[in-house]
Amino acid sequence: MTQEPLIELRGVCKSFGDKVILDRIDLTIYRGEALVIIGPSGTGKSTVLRVIAGLLPVDSGEIYVKGQRRCGLIEDGDENLRVALVFQQAALFDSLSVEENVGFFLYQHSKLPCEKIQELVAEKLDMVGLHGIGSRFPSELSGGMRKRVSFARAIMSNPQNPQDNPEIILHDEPTAGLDPIASTVIEDLVRYLQTSPGGCDTYVMVTHQQSTIRRTADRIVFLYEGKVRWEGSVDEIDTTDNPLVRQFFSASIDGPIRVID
Repeated sequence: MTQEPLIELRGVCKSFGDKVILDRIDLTIYRGEALVIIGPSGTGKSTVLRVIAGLLPVDSGEIYVKGQRRCGLIEDGDENLRVALVFQQAALFDSLSVEENVGFFLYQHSKLPCEKIQELVAEKLDMVGLHGIGSRFPSELSGGMRKRVSFARAIMSNPQNPQDNPEIILHDEPTAGLDPIASTVIEDLVRYLQTSPGGCDTYVMVTHQQSTIRRTADRIVFLYEGKVRWEGSVDEIDTTDNPLVRQFFSASIDGPIRVID
């Protein structure tokens, strides 16, 4: 791709105590792509998401957003980029209805009348296949439905201020804990929201699930021991000679990836 990167990590390092989590990571995210970060558990994938989101400071290295260097965390600057984060467990407010959860950003950060926000919420719920459930509470929903509600919240936009609209969605294990059929629904939805009006055309995802990797990725980055060890397309998964990738996708206990008991 020749366009300017949306977000770029250059030589990023992050440690917690004596444990090095990210070791001089270089990562570029382009507008309109679906990037999936994979690798064994505990290798820094979720940390990368928090760094991209501007929620976690780095120890060293540089982060550029639309060509401008980020200083501090996202809340510290005047960064012209809204990042939406979809958490692994949906992270809905239990005491709020579905409608209040999905419309939370607009209720807190816009001057839109309640009736307009409710109309926008209904549109987003329709997009994720949850028509007419705005009055329900998270405890009344299945795991897959809660995930879809969190997607609707992530793509919520403000017609009065386009700068509030999400330009990138970060997905942390969106199909974790779901059965294969529910996972397929979520995988299809992720792709649908990337290409649909009112969705968001750029996302970064962390996942372990093979079906999710193969069905949602344009580009794959393999992270191991704090470093990017491989990068390629879905088609290259089955042809690469990289021993880390081959072991990961074959689920073999024999290979360079250390087995953690």
